[in-house]
Amino acid sequence: MLKSVLLRACALLLAVSVLPARAGIDDLAILSYHEIAVRDEAITPDFAVSPVDLVRQIEWLEARGHHFVSLQQIIDARNGKAPLPSRPVLMTFDDGYASVHRNAWPILQLYRVPALVAVVGNWMNAEGVVDFDGQRVSRDQFMSWAQLREMQRSGLVEVASHTHDMHRGITGNPQGNQQPAATTRRFLPDSQSYEAERDYRERILDDLRASSRLIRLQLGSAPRAVVWPYGSHNAAAHELAREAGMPVGLTLDDGGNTSDVPLDQLRRILMEARTTLPDLDKELRVREQGLTDNQRAVKVMHVDLDNMYDADPAQQRKNIELLLGRIRAMQVNTVYLQAYSDPDGNGSADALYFPNRHLPLRADLFNHVSWLILKRTQARRVYAWMPMMAFELPAGHPVADQLVQTEQVDSTHLNMGYHRLTPYSAKVRDTIAEIYQDLARSSHFAGLLFHDDVTLSDYEDAGPVAAAVHKSWGLPATLPEIRDNEALLLHWTHMKTRFLDNFAQRLADVVRQEVPDLRTARNLYAQVALNPYSATWYAQSLTASVAHYDFTAIMAMPYMEQAADHGAFYRDMVARVKAVPGAMDRVIFELQATDWRNGQRIPSEEIAATVTALYDMGVRHVGYYPDNMFQDHPDTAIMARAFARRSSEPEPAP
Repeated sequence: MLKSVLLRACALLLAVSVLPARAGIDDLAILSYHEIAVRDEAITPDFAVSPVDLVRQIEWLEARGHHFVSLQQIIDARNGKAPLPSRPVLMTFDDGYASVHRNAWPILQLYRVPALVAVVGNWMNAEGVVDFDGQRVSRDQFMSWAQLREMQRSGLVEVASHTHDMHRGITGNPQGNQQPAATTRRFLPDSQSYEAERDYRERILDDLRASSRLIRLQLGSAPRAVVWPYGSHNAAAHELAREAGMPVGLTLDDGGNTSDVPLDQLRRILMEARTTLPDLDKELRVREQGLTDNQRAVKVMHVDLDNMYDADPAQQRKNIELLLGRIRAMQVNTVYLQAYSDPDGNGSADALYFPNRHLPLRADLFNHVSWLILKRTQARRVYAWMPMMAFELPAGHPVADQLVQTEQVDSTHLNMGYHRLTPYSAKVRDTIAEIYQDLARSSHFAGLLFHDDVTLSDYEDAGPVAAAVHKSWGLPATLPEIRDNEALLLHWTHMKTRFLDNFAQRLADVVRQEVPDLRTARNLYAQVALNPYSATWYAQSLTASVAHYDFTAIMAMPYMEQAADHGAFYRDMVARVKAVPGAMDRVIFELQATDWRNGQRIPSEEIAATVTALYDMGVRHVGYYPDNMFQDHPDTAIMARAFARRSSEPEPAP
């Protein structure tokens, strides 16, 4: 009776909202459930879905034209053996709660819904009490092996590994933050050092093998899939899981399961107690329509970690708390967080805020602040703001003297001024790649913001290493010869721009080994958007940037550009961006909060009015720099009201 009533109700609800069915792996949706219990009976009430809601969701999905599939069907589809039905859905249940057997299992049987159940080895083996992320929970709250065998024998349920002992946090930094065991290099307080890479890999492999052995011993077959605790995963974990016999991996990354998403990184939708049918409908349509962070209104606070740092630990903690409060009050969803130290303000990194092989460590601070932002504010993503070339390596470093060389020119000509390592040197590129690798291995973050040093003027690089590269591009040996020929100048500009963007891509790929769901952004000078010929001055291109990075943060700063009419400046910039296909989804208009010519703060009301005006012109993504937390500038209340004018969530088509 319940099924038929709900089917009729769902049919009415969906009469105007059902999307045309499309077959194929691209439509695969994977739902991540935990407890199936009413709130009062749950260990983690926020993630508990009631049995009634589970029935409603299954029947709603059926009415909407979805088909429930098994892991085997997904594997067969990926191997080209048999296509998936239209709108396929895989149901997964994490942690192995007893409520899944008690409440979900009868429902799965009734509706003949295949499922994947992931269990934690140490919890299954516990006697009496389970250490549930630091909470003591009765072993009876989790399924028995006999119950798992019953479900497996039905053919509907497959059992996956949720690791053996990695559903917990381990110490990830000197501040003691507990971070996901599968991706964190453990901080060792006794030696004030981090787990060696070899030891990290050995720990992960031993855990996965222990999980596989236990499940095979108890159930007769080894797991083929690992469900990563907290959705935290990296390339090393994928490799080691395959070595342990688990080629399938499930995450909580955003986005749909398009055919280019690897089988070991399948994405899931987290189902929570508060998830309504309209919520689920929206999540599915966002994925079916391929909507990403680019369609979500990005609201950026750009933060100097140099302002957080203080030699006095107590004052530093106060500074961090002040920042967290500002992020919460302003309701931004993205934070660009400085990962390097530039105390002299010359735009180049003197030291870094993460342990690394090449520069001094000013303080092991970036990972701590990034983690707190992600855990204690509503911000969805923290980007590590990093130079690409502007590193001041210590004297005696093997590549410290391999610098970008600028021709001597008159003072009226554009001079970038940054102390930069030459990207044309292979040894320099390898050194910088190692810095980025150290960042990724030591920290938890979601994106990279490349500093505005990703540029080479038409008087750079005049060094011998650069000259050899220019020659390989078919260019003359000297820069004046190139500049004196318009065709050669344009060719040189194109090649430099592509070279820098490709190097940025290489660095992003290094970081993706640790942060598979990485987003990239880069700063772009305003003149590049306003005057196409300025590409020859900067080796930057709006069109190329839109193609190469997830986001391009244009420094939309009329005070810095000395624009006579600020309104005209913004209108012109918006028009130029709109002229580039797809750019409005990928460009962030980064506003100026300080007039650096005189050190004066730009009034919060003016910044907020600019945000409003940009939204009215169709702009989706807006941010500002710098943030002055000590003087509450810009004013959090004023900025929160301005940002609130545009919803941060993407709106899928009905």
